[in-house]
Amino acid sequence: MSHSPSLPDRPRLNLDPDMTDEERLAALREHFLDIVEVHRQLQQQLEAADERQEELRQRADRLERENETLKTTSLYVATVKEIDDGEAIVKQHGNNQEVLTSVSDRMAARLDAGDRVAVNDSFTIKNVLDEETDARAQAMQVDESPSVEYADIGGLDEQIREVRETVEEPLRDPEQFEQLGIEPPGGVLLHGPPGTGKTMLAKAVANQTDATFIKMAGSELVRKFIGEGSRLVRDLFDLAEERTPAVIFIDEIDAIASKRTESKTSGDAEVQRTMMQLLSEMDGFEDRGEIRIIAATNRFDMLDRAILRPGRFDRLIEVPKPDHEGRKQILKLHTREMQIDPAVDFDALALETEDFSGARLENLATEAGMFAIRDDRTEVRMTDFRDALDKLNESNSETITSDGYADYAY
Repeated sequence: MSHSPSLPDRPRLNLDPDMTDEERLAALREHFLDIVEVHRQLQQQLEAADERQEELRQRADRLERENETLKTTSLYVATVKEIDDGEAIVKQHGNNQEVLTSVSDRMAARLDAGDRVAVNDSFTIKNVLDEETDARAQAMQVDESPSVEYADIGGLDEQIREVRETVEEPLRDPEQFEQLGIEPPGGVLLHGPPGTGKTMLAKAVANQTDATFIKMAGSELVRKFIGEGSRLVRDLFDLAEERTPAVIFIDEIDAIASKRTESKTSGDAEVQRTMMQLLSEMDGFEDRGEIRIIAATNRFDMLDRAILRPGRFDRLIEVPKPDHEGRKQILKLHTREMQIDPAVDFDALALETEDFSGARLENLATEAGMFAIRDDRTEVRMTDFRDALDKLNESNSETITSDGYADYAY
């Protein structure tokens, strides 16, 4: 505990009657200086006392607020199941207890069945809460369009045309579908080997459309706790509905849409519940409106038949490895910013890269550029591409082995 500072001694003036006028004046002057010094000390102590008083006042206010908070009754989150004639049935989250409670006319005017509310220990409705939306769902919205354009994708002209017909056309010109009397396709599934351009197609769609683009990986929907994955799926589609027109892109969809088995583990059961929610959102009783779905997978053979039927994915588009002309086009695309020797024969390179995907062709162009840098050149020659091709073929032939396990080629 701090103690108040002691007050300075009070100056005293002792004048001798026998003093001369000069001595008396000097004594008065010295006494005046003593008074000024005492005044300065008292002023400092007063300022310090004022600061201490303000500090104590702020502390007292904070303690008072904390005390009021401790005395306030906690509120619980509940859902309004029914409301009628000034009474509401509310269900508290976390248990199956449903309670009938009275509602004031003012509060009843703000309530609808399904609203989230805050209730006290007596189940009196105190506040109406905003709709629940998982922050993870909002984080999946793409705010900035990717820089990929359709012109950056080589060898997939037919696939690009089908994706644009399925996703872009219904959003840009829905009247033509109404005039023809047909429902526009609701979703497209891209399947094929890794590195063939499935994700690039989705990025190009995000770049070309003005619709809200929401991306996710199938593994992000696999959650630990029961019901969490299905709730995230529901929140994603609710977010898309709020911000229509919207495009939802699900990469590696086989993580949650693989064939159902007889497994009894809780993990498999939760994945299947998440898939059931996805199926319901894709083809439920309510019309999705201006929401289009794009999905991609490398394991088409693993997908459950239920998700492949028309009405969920109306178009199943295979994205194969590029043919000769496609490989030639891809190589030119990935080398358009490079300094290329005119003697480089892209036709010959396309012949020698028969089993290459688009991603490996991009890697080939990068490796060729690295060989040119190694030789301190700014121009990439045919020999650089040959060396890069030998390096990639050599690395691709290697296998990762481990005693007791199967060998996997990468």
